[in-house]
Parts: sequence; C-alpha cells; structure tokens
Amino acid sequence: MSAGRTINTQSQSWGTPQKYVDAVKEMFGGHIDLDPCSNEHSIVGANVEYILPEHDGLRESWDYPTIYVNPPYGIDKERGTSIKNWLAKCAFAHDYYDSEVLALVPIAANTTHWKKFVFTKAVSICFLYDTRLRFLENGKDVGKGAPMACAIIYWGRDKKRFYDVFIKHGAVVDISNLIGEKIGADRNKHDLFSWHEETFSTREERA
Repeated sequence: MSAGRTINTQSQSWGTPQKYVDAVKEMFGGHIDLDPCSNEHSIVGANVEYILPEHDGLRESWDYPTIYVNPPYGIDKERGTSIKNWLAKCAFAHDYYDSEVLALVPIAANTTHWKKFVFTKAVSICFLYDTRLRFLENGKDVGKGAPMACAIIYWGRDKKRFYDVFIKHGAVVDISNLIGEKIGADRNKHDLFSWHEETFSTREERA
C-alpha cells in the first residue's frame, strides 16, 4: 500500500482497491506474506506489514514467499528513493529469495527502471483496463482516479495462473522471452560492439 503519490511523507494514504486486493490474494492462494509499503489504512491484510513512512520497507528483509507492492509513486526526498528502488527490490526478491512478487505501478515503459527491472526481470504484465484507477484515499473509496494508466507486474513462476486471475482486470502480456535481454540503448551498444568484434576478427583472419 502506498503512502503517497508524490512524496511518502504526505498525510494522504493511497490504497489498492478491494478488487485488486482480492485478485492478488487469489493469485497467492488466499493470503499475502509481505506488504513492504503499507500504511495505517491498509486493507491488504498481509501477514507482515512495513508501515510507511515510519518504517522503511526498502531497508527491511523481503525474504517471504509472496509479496505485494503498491509503492510510493514519487520521490522520498528524505531517503532519496523513488519507485525505481521499489521495482529493483521486487526483481531482487524474486531472483535472490525466489519470492512471488506482484506490484501495482504506473506504466512507464520508456524509463530506465522499467527496462532494467520489469522488461528483463518480470515474466508477465497486466495492463489494467481501468482508465483512471481509483485508489482508496485513507482507506475510503472516495478518490477521483489516478491521472496515469497503471499495470500489475508479476515476477514469479506461474504465468498461467497470473493470466487466469488477472485477464478479467486487464490485458495480460507474457514478457518472459525478454528475461536476460538487453533493452533499448544497452541493446544498441551490445549490437555495435558485436559488429566491431566480428569485423575485427574477420580482418585479423584475412591478415
């Protein structure tokens, strides 16, 4: 559960709508082991909750089987962290602890953190049908809707289950073929290097 869309020291707490909490729990077999960015109004009900802003979930252990993340979308000026740090931790938890991780985040496909921690690490994405997702404001369904499109990202092993659970909420895309790939500028650099290496080898052989 996020503690704010701009900085996590704001009093306003923005929470996951009930239908998505239900979907996450269905995906995880009925319960969530860890919510690392919860707040006092959370309806997620994870077994372990790190409450923002007092408890910095980025500094705590994520060694849990199932994790749900609705991170602060803006910059935490006090700690110098942003959503990219939360996405990095999601990818790390899956790689290092073999955790099943779901994250509700704004779509930012052109950013470096999506290229590094989503497209090359996650296995599936659900692009939510909601035009303006209505987050809960301080635990109540009174919001006007988010100004950006959102997605639920999945780092895990059961792509079929993710599809079956989330297809009613959005367009589910399998991106597992991108795991380990070089994306964007990194791919261009790689290709350029390979071309130079190949050219150099050919010239050496001719010599």
